[in-house]
Amino acid sequence: MRCPQCGERETRVVDSRDLDDSATIRRRRECAACATRFTTYERVEAARLVVVKRDGVRQEFDRDKLASGLRKALTRRPVPDGSAEAAADAIEAELRSAGASEIPSSRIGAMAMDKLRGIDQIAYIRFASVYQSFEDLEDLKREVDTLFDSRGDDR
Repeated sequence: MRCPQCGERETRVVDSRDLDDSATIRRRRECAACATRFTTYERVEAARLVVVKRDGVRQEFDRDKLASGLRKALTRRPVPDGSAEAAADAIEAELRSAGASEIPSSRIGAMAMDKLRGIDQIAYIRFASVYQSFEDLEDLKREVDTLFDSRGDDR
């Protein structure tokens, strides 16, 4: 590790600590040449996730894009702040734990709808109407009826 003060490559670790449930390691280092102390952080680099779109185009998974879509669906709904971010984190964690490097966009959409159904049903309908491209009111009514039927099972 290069010293930020003098650029010397010879540094020694003075102290190490785990952060974020051992996902990050904080190290205090000291330069052998100028005795400057500085802090470095080490994180495990996660494997790349590639999203395969309906038309076959592949692009890197973007957690921020997913969170943005969830936030739009949850706009002006009585849900706790950070619900969209928590749902996006949960979806990303589930995708990474599955071990696949390529994920169809339809799977991510279905996971987002499942999360929204549990958070807020109006947000779920908003997201589903865009994601599933409802053609007419009959499609929307069918989805709302499905929600009503599932609510009866929950009670």
